[in-house]
Amino acid sequence: MGGTGILLLLLAGAGAGVAWSPPKGKCPPRCSCSKESTLCEGSTELPDGFSTTLLSLSLVRMGVSQLKAGSFMKMPSLHLLLFTSNTFSVIEDDAFSGLSYLQYLFIEDNKIGSISKNALRGLRSLTHLSLANNHLEALPRFLFRGLDTLTHVDLRGNPFQCDCRVLWLLQWVPTVNASVGLGACAGPSAVARMPLDHLDPKKFQCRAIELSWLQTVGEAALSVEAFSYQGEPHMILAQPFAGRCLILVWDYSLQRFRPEEELSAPSVVSCKPLVLGPRLFILAARLWGGSHLWSRASPDLRLAPTQVLAPQRLLRPNDAELLWLDGQPCFVVADASKAGSTTLLCRDGHGFYPRQSLHAWHRDTDAEALELDGRPHLLLASASQRPVLFHWFGGRFERRTDIPEAEDVYATKHFQAGGDVFLCLTRYIGDSMVMRWDGSMFRLLQQLPSRGAHVFQPLLIARDQLAILGSDFAFSQVFRLEPDKGILEPLQELGPPALVAPRAFAQVTVAGRRFLFAACFKGPTQIYQHHELDLSA
Repeated sequence: MGGTGILLLLLAGAGAGVAWSPPKGKCPPRCSCSKESTLCEGSTELPDGFSTTLLSLSLVRMGVSQLKAGSFMKMPSLHLLLFTSNTFSVIEDDAFSGLSYLQYLFIEDNKIGSISKNALRGLRSLTHLSLANNHLEALPRFLFRGLDTLTHVDLRGNPFQCDCRVLWLLQWVPTVNASVGLGACAGPSAVARMPLDHLDPKKFQCRAIELSWLQTVGEAALSVEAFSYQGEPHMILAQPFAGRCLILVWDYSLQRFRPEEELSAPSVVSCKPLVLGPRLFILAARLWGGSHLWSRASPDLRLAPTQVLAPQRLLRPNDAELLWLDGQPCFVVADASKAGSTTLLCRDGHGFYPRQSLHAWHRDTDAEALELDGRPHLLLASASQRPVLFHWFGGRFERRTDIPEAEDVYATKHFQAGGDVFLCLTRYIGDSMVMRWDGSMFRLLQQLPSRGAHVFQPLLIARDQLAILGSDFAFSQVFRLEPDKGILEPLQELGPPALVAPRAFAQVTVAGRRFLFAACFKGPTQIYQHHELDLSA
């Protein structure tokens, strides 16, 4: 039904039972006035001077550019307000403030391209709303908040862009007891001309994440680890040039990380924490001078060196990992010297002692502990051959298989997603790789260009499975696993400030906030904060 027909029908009902009194004030120029209704056409500004008992106002082909806040404050008795064929393009917040009795609002065939989210605030009696045939590509979320009396909504004839901006609208429609005309999509091209009510809200992907820089921590570092001690999250950095393992905690008053304790460890390459109740152990793997175990028996004591670890076997450690075997904590230290050997150290009494030597003469650069088929496994990368997979059998690690087509792999890291086990294999130059376990071996899934990479680190932050590919020559790249595709997709570059030769990444959650640490070999450690962005907002 046209706007004029609706107007005549509604006026008959709106005037029923209302005592008439002569209108106050004169009829404004370019307007036609009756007892309870007015129609204005062609004015260059919003007319005023109406009777305070006016029930219906129609504005046609007006020359105003926008509807500002409080435009109709002097017409509190309005029941119907109609705009058609006007030139205004913007409706501001509280444009209809004061119209608490308004039941019918028709804004049709205008040039509106923008409407503020609080434009309709206060219309608590509104039952019929039409925004049909305008230039609206999207509507702000919560536009209809507080409009609990709506029974009819018409949004047809707008060039809606059916991206994340319409998701809230699709989710809102089933929740209201109103008839809603949505119209069709104008874009993107994949859904152009498709009716909005044919879209499936479940297929929209409208969550994004962002890593923003927060803080810099002093010296260069080769490794970074997160651990929880006495209910508080901690971070520990291996800083070889400073000659220490540096433990950081969150300062709740300053809202930043601060040093708590440091352990003397010249030429350290890895600081690996282990928490057993009140006891804290730190394995400090060092290139020269021997690797040491530090410990403290309770929180009120400081860490102290308690043991030199396998001095005849660990000649040039390059990595250390923690794993549990038969209910006991163990460390595995990858050794990169020709004369040394990668060594499994397990707890015995108050210390950790060699349980098994692995992979002698192969100059191992990285160790990764993982579980496959319900059993502990160990993956060793080396400078001399393809990565080798060991499985725990009969109280020792036995070789199971190697990884084909994986030459020159410097390091390996694994993650789990959707019941599958994936590997991130780091190559310095060429292509780093993503592989998936098929039950008997790891098979290639994806290749990503490497430009001076020493780390390809998977991280689970909130609901997002990320992987960060470091670079010594360019920006480090953050990827996110897309569950529908089963592959990593680019998310963002890390910087500024740029990471200078990143070697390790770790994440920690403090007081509901999520942080990413990036340990850099030729620059300070950088700390980023993880933010979730709602693209449908």
